[in-house]
Amino acid sequence: MFYHGINREYAEKQFPILSPRRSLSHKTGEQLSDRLHLIRQFGLEPLHLLEASEDYPEQTCIQACLHFGDTVFAFAALQAPYWQLSMHELAVPILDLRNACAIFTTNNDIFRLKSSLPGIPITIVEKFGD
Repeated sequence: MFYHGINREYAEKQFPILSPRRSLSHKTGEQLSDRLHLIRQFGLEPLHLLEASEDYPEQTCIQACLHFGDTVFAFAALQAPYWQLSMHELAVPILDLRNACAIFTTNNDIFRLKSSLPGIPITIVEKFGD
């Protein structure tokens, strides 16, 4: 499974396709610097996902993703192209939220998510640490 954390408000604004190009105006100086590095390396700024494995379980992925937003979208598979950034981190050019197989959120107000993505289970979770 693959996991991507984002603030729900941005997911709703960009729905159904997430693309880093759509959020340029919300980036800090450090994020813009990271963006330039990624563009030089890959030719574009990709979206980051964590991949669960035996030594990096689902709960660890979800909690790590919650550092980047209040909502985590889970995907059973990714469409090519994708890049392996580290042992547990992958990157893709875009994400179609309609392909999610589960959603985890710290936000109890899930009406819009439920209506936009019917049939995808939504689990309310707590964010640990910080």
